[in-house]
Amino acid sequence: MNPAFSKGLRPGLYAITDEQLIPADQLVAAVTAALRGGAVLVQYRDKRSPDSVRLDQASRLQGLCGEAGVPLIINDDPQLAKRVGAAGVHLGQSDQTLTDARNLLGEDALIGITCHGDLELARLAHDQGADYLAFGRFFQSATKPGAPPANRQVLAQARQFGRPTTAIGGITVHNGADLITSGADLLAVVGGLFGPGDVELRARQFSRLFADHHPLYPFHP
Repeated sequence: MNPAFSKGLRPGLYAITDEQLIPADQLVAAVTAALRGGAVLVQYRDKRSPDSVRLDQASRLQGLCGEAGVPLIINDDPQLAKRVGAAGVHLGQSDQTLTDARNLLGEDALIGITCHGDLELARLAHDQGADYLAFGRFFQSATKPGAPPANRQVLAQARQFGRPTTAIGGITVHNGADLITSGADLLAVVGGLFGPGDVELRARQFSRLFADHHPLYPFHP
């Protein structure tokens, strides 16, 4: 196994849901389409719905992802991740600390950290035991319009940490290839995947970008 990859991680499309983009009654169908198209990681992201709704939706997605053999990550909420048995959690710089999340979820949990475009934040996340490092935004993003921009060079520079790198922010099937060749192991996509149109087709197009440009795709542990 490539030492950079563990706990079910592999290069490819990282599908991230958004409650403002995907109606609640279409969430399962949308994620099913992304999985059929080849998504290798799914993040449940909902910052607005009531706790009861989030628990129900996350439980449904955990069952769906479990059947597909794809890890489910919960955004910003280690407690919810623990309740539904998700693979892990993604934390921003202002969220619960990685150490606290690790203590709650255990050593086997998959924990990713937002590093923006900052190698020092990545170094700190690595030293604290992050399983993947997320960088961005690389393009204008409707999901995080105020996020600071990142330079593609940070993806190559982050190789020194020996952790999978994730690119996020305004990524589409038209601009994703450059990020993969710059060093991204995962493309985290929200609107560019779950916007209007055929989600499964776009997921397949993202998967094709990895087949064409990532040296470890498809990944074989």
